[in-house]
Amino acid sequence: MSDQAFYSGLQSKLETLRQDGLFKPERVIASRQGSEVVSDDGRTLINMCANNYLGLSGDVETSKAAAAALEKYGYGLSSVRFICGTQTVHKELERKLSEFLGTEDTILYAAAFDANGGVFEPLFDENDAIISDALNHASIIDGVRLCKAARYRYANNDMADLEKQLVAATEAGKRHKIIVTDGVFSMDGTIAQLDKIVALAEKYDALTMIDESHASGFMGKLGRGTHEHCGVMGRIDIITGTLGKALGGAMGGFTSGRREVIETLRQKSRPYLFSNTLAPMIAGASLAVLDRISKSTELRDRLMENTAYFRQEIERIGFTIKPGTHPVVPVMLFDAPVAQKFAARMFELGVLLSGFFYPVVPMGQARVRVQLSAAHTREQLDTVLKAFEQAGRELGILKSAQ
Repeated sequence: MSDQAFYSGLQSKLETLRQDGLFKPERVIASRQGSEVVSDDGRTLINMCANNYLGLSGDVETSKAAAAALEKYGYGLSSVRFICGTQTVHKELERKLSEFLGTEDTILYAAAFDANGGVFEPLFDENDAIISDALNHASIIDGVRLCKAARYRYANNDMADLEKQLVAATEAGKRHKIIVTDGVFSMDGTIAQLDKIVALAEKYDALTMIDESHASGFMGKLGRGTHEHCGVMGRIDIITGTLGKALGGAMGGFTSGRREVIETLRQKSRPYLFSNTLAPMIAGASLAVLDRISKSTELRDRLMENTAYFRQEIERIGFTIKPGTHPVVPVMLFDAPVAQKFAARMFELGVLLSGFFYPVVPMGQARVRVQLSAAHTREQLDTVLKAFEQAGRELGILKSAQ
């Protein structure tokens, strides 16, 4: 405790964040996750900011499946996979995920952040090139940094710039090239142009990788992901994703692809080799979720109905949103302090959502991000829309009020 300047420096930086309206408070909930939650002050709030796309995080059947796996396999394994931490439930989940995604094999991780952090270094070196979308998730950026491959970056979803980077990597004589993109960009709800990306990959003899964290379970006709939505199933080399959003909402991630890729990761991927095994109750519940959504698209269809309705009505009220069809709906407020004030006022009005601002999004692009769920009722959505209108009028930010 001798370096007091270190601690006073941190205090000063935190105070600056508060003064600038950039401090991110944590909302504490005292209930299970769902379309409604109870805050620690005892109020019931409509939840519009969870990644609970299919409404399965607090679902009774999901909890029952987790309890059954807990009873059968125990709480945890106190080990990594290759020592004594692999159970039949883990192998079965990997098989089911491969079947669902249309790949040969899958490897589980403690989190999707670990999946992205551990995928590049075992597969690529200084002779290779990674061509990454500028708005890829932080976990992809960190994973690329751990790898010695040459790094190329293209403007978000910009196919002309992607081709320019592919040409540059080719002219540099790189041995292997891989294009890496989020399947869906979580801040904007933008869907990657995978059909065009795959075409460019084939033209320049490159591999492709997508992060499906905001797509697995509900994007595409059968909910298999962005690659199904864009008609390129079977043409993506590596898929990473999470069990912590639509597929149950606990935690856990995965990487899926060709068998030789996955086997290499089992041998060399550091987050896999040096992290405890995914808790068996999470694996068991995830299996039940995959079984459920493979038998019916009811939840996926309800989610898309809710999304279309909310997008239409929020624009009618007078807010600016990012265009699209994804259940991530960025309501643009542009100014960071305004986004913070708006989120706080919505909390007072009984709606839980969060403001996002730099550095999470570009400067001047502050917003509140609404996330629709299959669990939301039409009555809840109408209540939320009324709160949006009231808060918007009070702050003078509706188009009609300007």
